[in-house]
Amino acid sequence: MVAYILKRYSKYTGRFSAFLIGVSFSLLVSSTFAQASGDKIRIAVGEWPPYISKGQKHNGVISHIITDIFSDIGVKATIHFLPWKRAYNMAALGMYNATAVWMHKDEREKDFLYSDAVLAERFVFFHKKSFQFDWKKVEDLKGLKIGGHLGYSYGRYLDAALGSGLLTIERVKNDELNFYKLIKGRIQIFPQEVNVASATLRQNFDQTQQDLITHHPKPISINNSFILFSKSVPENAILLSRFNKQLKQIRENGEYDRYMSDFKAGNYQK
Repeated sequence: MVAYILKRYSKYTGRFSAFLIGVSFSLLVSSTFAQASGDKIRIAVGEWPPYISKGQKHNGVISHIITDIFSDIGVKATIHFLPWKRAYNMAALGMYNATAVWMHKDEREKDFLYSDAVLAERFVFFHKKSFQFDWKKVEDLKGLKIGGHLGYSYGRYLDAALGSGLLTIERVKNDELNFYKLIKGRIQIFPQEVNVASATLRQNFDQTQQDLITHHPKPISINNSFILFSKSVPENAILLSRFNKQLKQIRENGEYDRYMSDFKAGNYQK
């Protein structure tokens, strides 16, 4: 396995070399062969509050669901927080069994097997309550000052409108800056996943500021998110099948809905 990973390393030289230079060969060996056990796996994740976050109980509701599903099938799953790009690259190399959670892109299929969807994310437009805003189609957004997040995709139709020049967007590095600009009137609308944005507001703004903000009920997009199981770990094909079977069961018996009800009630907040 170590030789296999080092061979695959050439694919990631440009974006990954800084990390691997600092990792000793002995650590690489121990990290790699930790994957071989059938009753223990490691999952690389990035911060995606409130769904996946060190600041939440059980590392967030989605981390809780994932680790409980594995526990149900007799596998101890541990969650490891890394920058998103590193989590992806290390899982692709097989140094972690899997990484979570990601939306579907065809190019990811060369390195990963997709689980069934573990989360449906609903993106909406946030705006100030004092701004009279309504929209039915993308063309209705023309001329508006739109804020966005660096590197984000907002779904096929909005991305196409941005790419064609029909709409323009001012992108910044985090959601806190977008809400600050929204409150100050520097932008008029801001697309984001509804629960992620609500968590950002709660964590970074006082109640008076939060009360200035609302969101439009019409979703921009509803995106499914998945666990990516590394093709570099041979056991993952069987593990994926077992995981999907248990995920389907907890959806059918109502257990998944109970996790999400607890989440919406705030029970994952520390």
